[in-house]
Amino acid sequence: MQKEQQHIKDLLKACSNGSKSAQFEIYKLYYKAMYNTALRILQNTYDAEDVMQEAFLNAFTKLDTYKGEVPFGAWLKRIVINRSLTQVKKRNKLQEVNLEIVDRKLEEDDESEMQGVKIDYVNLKVKEVGKAMGQLKENYRAVLNLSLIEGYDNEEIAQIMNISNENCRTTISRAKSKLRKVLMESSALN
Repeated sequence: MQKEQQHIKDLLKACSNGSKSAQFEIYKLYYKAMYNTALRILQNTYDAEDVMQEAFLNAFTKLDTYKGEVPFGAWLKRIVINRSLTQVKKRNKLQEVNLEIVDRKLEEDDESEMQGVKIDYVNLKVKEVGKAMGQLKENYRAVLNLSLIEGYDNEEIAQIMNISNENCRTTISRAKSKLRKVLMESSALN
């Protein structure tokens, strides 16, 4: 592990000095994880590829701002997440709706439709959850990805998404509720 971290530090130093081969080496080490992170948020392969490429370009041009306080992969992932969320916001500008009205109606619908249907969480398949998450609104999908898959806590998610901690907790709770509803509907069909 120490050897690998030292190798990455050496590559980053070479990148700072303009080495294209070092940049390519860093790209090869991280591109799959960064692409997957972007894809989970954006749910679109073309957008995920664009965001990943932009994130690498941004990272290489701003490498002097990397302080080494966190592993390089975590720093790069933060760039990918921020770029992905910016892309989501661009998409949503055209579809802006007052969330309080929509979410209140969703909560009421959830309560009435959830009665009597049970989900077998033990035998639930990853593909089923992924498919169900794909049916969620982008902001719900984003917070669940950051929370459940990326492992960020509520405070970190609130900072990343530039929302209050209370709004973050509420959005995560509503997203989980909506995910349960989608899973129940799909298990009721099977």
